[in-house]
Amino acid sequence: MRLVTASEMAEFDRRAVEEYGIPRLLLMEHAGWKVAWVARALLHGREGRRVLVLAGKGNNGGDGLVAARHLQSLGIPVRIVLFGKEEEVAGEARINLEIAKRIGLEIVRGDQDTQVVQEEVKHADLLIDALLGTGFRGVVRGAMADAIEIANASRKPILAVDLPSGLDADTGRVEGPCMRAAVTVTMGLPKIGLFLYPGASFVGRLYLADIGFPRALLESQGWAQLAGPELVRENLPPRRPDTHKGDYGRVFLLAGSVGYTGAAALCALGAVRAGAGLVTLGVPETIYPIVGSKVTEAMPTPLPADGTSLSEAAVERVLTLAAAADVVAAGPGLSTAPGVARVIRALLQVGRPIVLDADALNVLAGQSEILRSAAGPVVITPHPGEMARLLGISTREVQSDRVGIARRVSQDLRVTVVLKGARTIVADPSGGVTIIPTGNPGMATGGMGDVLTGAIAALIGQGIQPSTAAALGAYLHGLAGDLLAQETGGIGLLASEVANRLPVAIARARSGQVEEPVLRIEGREASLPSP
Repeated sequence: MRLVTASEMAEFDRRAVEEYGIPRLLLMEHAGWKVAWVARALLHGREGRRVLVLAGKGNNGGDGLVAARHLQSLGIPVRIVLFGKEEEVAGEARINLEIAKRIGLEIVRGDQDTQVVQEEVKHADLLIDALLGTGFRGVVRGAMADAIEIANASRKPILAVDLPSGLDADTGRVEGPCMRAAVTVTMGLPKIGLFLYPGASFVGRLYLADIGFPRALLESQGWAQLAGPELVRENLPPRRPDTHKGDYGRVFLLAGSVGYTGAAALCALGAVRAGAGLVTLGVPETIYPIVGSKVTEAMPTPLPADGTSLSEAAVERVLTLAAAADVVAAGPGLSTAPGVARVIRALLQVGRPIVLDADALNVLAGQSEILRSAAGPVVITPHPGEMARLLGISTREVQSDRVGIARRVSQDLRVTVVLKGARTIVADPSGGVTIIPTGNPGMATGGMGDVLTGAIAALIGQGIQPSTAAALGAYLHGLAGDLLAQETGGIGLLASEVANRLPVAIARARSGQVEEPVLRIEGREASLPSP
């Protein structure tokens, strides 16, 4: 699903009006109707069924005014608290304000006395947040900030129009008071910030409303997308019965050191469970007996070691194994010994697609430009700390702009970036970004990244383009974790258990048995799932 920035959405709006001749008033009418429709569903069975619309003086407030009118026509009592002077409301919002007054909707000012807001909220069953739209940046202050605090403290269900007020549409930043919505109805296309933390935790159930933008317009541009089950259906079709293991990729993994045998085993398990045909696992000879006892489906191979880790003498054997493979992955548990750095630099020149994780990135700290000279496609899978070390910046800087950092690094170094974390970001060298909506806090345990590295390598080995395989692997990895969390309650998830559910995740996505992160509202009378 395509995602947009606030400026891209504004451009769609402009083009709809100027190029297609669609009146802005009509777009606002459709938006308000969809909000009213969802509000009615939220109120179903509730005694009293009273709605309070908190409206700003911009277009977001205009959508709320339209919703109020439709709710009144449906027989639902509704009142409006307006933040700003009536003469400050302009354009299509002003037209709808005048209509609201003429049909007898009760409107009170909310920016003069917080007691007014408190009383109105107290007597409402549902609050509609139409205060601020996608153009908002920074910190909400004054009367609107007070209203947000009052609404959140009331514990009344909140329906946000387009996005919760106080949330940055492009980054998901929340720098002050922010509406904590039970449901958000977003218009046209979802905004990137709705899926990025901390903002994502304020959105609630997300509905996407078709308000009349031409489909050709919505599909005309945009560099961001949300991963979904269609990634699986489009790239992992059911296997033909007349195939064999050689048809599904030869994967060479380089992992492990003394004390980190589990990382090597988990990486191999991730590759096998993601469908690789043949997996060779290169490990330092000092840990080969241990890894050999842990790994059965992959083929462990001992490599020259210098005490606890790979030695420089391993280079020749590693290059031979890599040349015989369709894809290489390196890094989990390797350590940052000097021999490891030499091996990684050599691997970059083999010309095979390569996935670099953990210590394969740590040994390149401050030398990220080396990645530009790789002879084949490169996928890097850092967590924020590894990305910070690679770039020579702070983890805080990485986390402050995850999408921007991932996108810049990908384009600058010409690599695919999988920036792990809550809402993993996958950026490709063309400038595209995929946000991964799957995954959960129970996956914050050791070994998860090792499984992901193996899974991505396996998908590349099956002939999937590296950037697509990276997004697909991250999506399936998170989905497998979500399936496991449903079984166990979500605490104490084991990386091996997540790996073992990768085949189930693939099957569920193929068959459509996956809950969509966004529910579409397209037809006027389409069925509306319960929020």
